[in-house]
Amino acid sequence: MIQINSLKLPCGHSKEELEEKICKQLKISRSHLKSWKILRQSIDARKKPELFFVYLIEAEVDNERTIVKKLHNPSIVIASGQTYTFPKEGVLQQKHRPVIIGTGPAGLFCGYLLAQHGYRPILLERGSDVDNRSKKVEHFWETGELDEKTNVSFGEGGAGTFSDGKLNTLVKDKLMRNRKVLEIFVEHGAPEEILYQQKPHIGTDVLKNVIVSMRKSILEYGGEVRFDSCMTDLDVRDGALAGIWVNQAEYIACETLVLATGHSARDTFAMLGKHINMEPKSFAVGVRIEHPQEMINFSQYGAAHVSSLGAASYKLTHQAENGRGVYSFCMCPGGFVVNASSEKGGLAVNGMSYHARDSKNANSALIVTVTPQDFPDASYMGGVAFQRRLEQAAYRAGNSKIPLQLFGDFKEGRISTGLGEVKPCTKGAYAYADLNQVLPKPLTEALCEAIPAFDRKIHGFAREDALLLGVESRTSSPLRMVRDENGESNVRGLYPCGEGAGYAGGITSAAMDGIRAAEWIAARFCP
Repeated sequence: MIQINSLKLPCGHSKEELEEKICKQLKISRSHLKSWKILRQSIDARKKPELFFVYLIEAEVDNERTIVKKLHNPSIVIASGQTYTFPKEGVLQQKHRPVIIGTGPAGLFCGYLLAQHGYRPILLERGSDVDNRSKKVEHFWETGELDEKTNVSFGEGGAGTFSDGKLNTLVKDKLMRNRKVLEIFVEHGAPEEILYQQKPHIGTDVLKNVIVSMRKSILEYGGEVRFDSCMTDLDVRDGALAGIWVNQAEYIACETLVLATGHSARDTFAMLGKHINMEPKSFAVGVRIEHPQEMINFSQYGAAHVSSLGAASYKLTHQAENGRGVYSFCMCPGGFVVNASSEKGGLAVNGMSYHARDSKNANSALIVTVTPQDFPDASYMGGVAFQRRLEQAAYRAGNSKIPLQLFGDFKEGRISTGLGEVKPCTKGAYAYADLNQVLPKPLTEALCEAIPAFDRKIHGFAREDALLLGVESRTSSPLRMVRDENGESNVRGLYPCGEGAGYAGGITSAAMDGIRAAEWIAARFCP
């Protein structure tokens, strides 16, 4: 195979035009091109509104090495052909099946790989299956009646189920785990273009079907998935895991346990403190901001609509004078701001998009860095206590509804009394409030400085009627479960992984860490 890098064509080109460009680059006739596929597709908008796709292509032709040598083009090379490889199975015997706590990306992919290779894992999920979960979440958004066991944070698929479903990650991928994650998603119904898009995304509606398909595969491979099953304690003997308690009633004997809880499993964190080493870590909190999607499109593409590209995204960072970092996070083109609360008396928001990304607004978290020095205490649960304070303040400010404030009013510290041209796209009711009463002053100061700075990059970003909604408090885990080079905690047989354990941020990186946990187990034990 030959790889062709930096192949550029105008957006909206045809398949035939791309094939013609491949042949031209290789200086061959169309009849000599056996096959080709896109490895990566990115957008070049430097000359907007002239927009281009830039490709990395893999092509199959005769006499490949001869062609590459003859061309003398550094952008055209022989493909490495590297693929993901699951480790050779270990030799140690297990008395009991491995157990995985949580069916978010980390738990789901760990379970899938272990099941595929004959380990017959048992996956335990505290919330409901995705169909019943969706009904309970919709009921919450319509009525405000929260189910603390099944909600936007808890249930099959984890918190990512009700998100934009974006799949890009900054994690280095020398072992091709990222590619493996995307391939498994496609095998279970995700669109094939996620394999090559620079910023792949599935959308909450498609992701739900993919999750169900993956669960069915786990069952077919001999695994087991139980819902409404919350791990409530560990049985640790002589420093090693012997079993777990589920729902305070059922005992499951196991020597291998994968902790793939999400970052909202606060009761589980509190219980685990009796057994494993954990430490507080820095994260970030803030608000969601909404703008008209057409405004973002015009800034990024030079046009309000570009049919071949869809809704535009952005990524922004700013270093505030008070030393705080401010940045956009989990940006949702054509999305919704959703009430993502999981505890009564507290309110947290998140962003969500459907596959079409066709709502009128773009939204993104604008978050400010916080460190353990900001937390109310120095324990490993200090970050959790900090989150709860913000969420309880947001709940009070909005009287149980999402607190909303226009940016112009936020700067002046006054409660909004009406909307401008930007109308909210939310899942869950909202109420006018002053977010200055929710966030600590160093954070509001950083936001008031950063938003006008972002306006210099995206015209209109600091418009007076831009909408701020809060509080965005669950961007990543506020703690880390300590693990060694083999993935184990101080309790032998216990493998923390994923976002809740503090080793990932987002669907893809969590899934990759779940695969890594499966590799550690497989390299040690035989099925």
